[in-house]
Amino acid sequence: MLLIKNCNLMNMVNIFEEKYDLLTNEGKIIKVEKEIDEDLYESIEVIDAKGRLVTPGLIEPHCHIGIYETGAKEGMDGNEYSNPAIPELRAVDAIDPMDAAYDVAIRHGVTTVVAGPGSANIIGGTFAAMKTAGNILDNTLINGEVAMKMALGENPKFAYGNKGKAPSTRMMSAAIMREYLFKAKEYHENYKSHEENIKNGIEENFDYDLGLHSLMRVFDGMRVKIHAHQADDILTGIRIAEEFGLRYTMDHCTEGYLIADVLKEKKVQCIIGPSVGGKSKLESRNKSLKAAAILESKGIEFAIMTDHPVIPIEGQLMQLAIFAKHGLSRQGALKGVTINAAKLNDIDHRVGSIEVGKDADIVIWDVDPLDTMSETGIVIIDGKVVYEKKEGEVYVDYKKM
Repeated sequence: MLLIKNCNLMNMVNIFEEKYDLLTNEGKIIKVEKEIDEDLYESIEVIDAKGRLVTPGLIEPHCHIGIYETGAKEGMDGNEYSNPAIPELRAVDAIDPMDAAYDVAIRHGVTTVVAGPGSANIIGGTFAAMKTAGNILDNTLINGEVAMKMALGENPKFAYGNKGKAPSTRMMSAAIMREYLFKAKEYHENYKSHEENIKNGIEENFDYDLGLHSLMRVFDGMRVKIHAHQADDILTGIRIAEEFGLRYTMDHCTEGYLIADVLKEKKVQCIIGPSVGGKSKLESRNKSLKAAAILESKGIEFAIMTDHPVIPIEGQLMQLAIFAKHGLSRQGALKGVTINAAKLNDIDHRVGSIEVGKDADIVIWDVDPLDTMSETGIVIIDGKVVYEKKEGEVYVDYKKM
């Protein structure tokens, strides 16, 4: 058991900077109370937070950590350029948990990441949600296929149009997306009928297709991540999602703040970012540091991403601080990388808040996370200390011990 005393707790649900104690056991949170008596328990480890801010472990809701290796051209496995629609791909088959960025993430309070393919393909395969501690990927996974990635805008056009292949226009990108969704919907209906026949003792062959079998899961409720920056691409994504009844998030959503009333009306969930840095391409020409505050003012549910390595994972808090400087509330900023990031990836039953029954992923902050000098003191994943800042040391890396 691990007891954390004297927390200035933000559990990201209903407790915001109040004094609480936390008790964990076997990797789960079992008590969140004003006062927990350590004498009631045997073999208990106690950490005194000493009034420091305590939050859930941070979540990076959309990135490419481990699949775009930091500083390694040979490890750039995020885009497969053989076909614009390849839903059978799985990020778990390319993610390297030895990527140095995982250790950096831990030291900055990021305990869960959602990583997947890039946006060269209109349909690019599935993202995975995982913890940042541990060298064996299968042991760190929360969900190996948490969402299906789709992309609109310039990237698919650039990847294939320059080779004389489709798509070379936004019209064709949308057409290819629709074509595969139509095929997957028909395949899904046929597969369900086949399953029913098997249950009824009717033997029959079925023409299995790996890509369509993967994509058909969006008709069983698998979430779709739609990459879109410009307002017109966002609206196309909404249009197609509504046509096929998809559960989706609009990822990047750079110009979403310009059509915030539509997002509100359509109840669109957004994962915004990266918003800090230069306007490196035409699609980001209207990038705004006020975007998060505008979405918050409209009551739109959103999370905040770095798109690592576009913004390196250690820049997550810097981006939050800048959003806060431009009008985003303190709670809104931290929810964007905790509970909202979990909800928008369907992993909030495990992570994103400090509540009884959830994973004991906890950060004790030496310096406030929205301070430009933010610094973690202790980082806990699954009830185990994975990082602790020691006086005179850069960091203690439990992961490599």
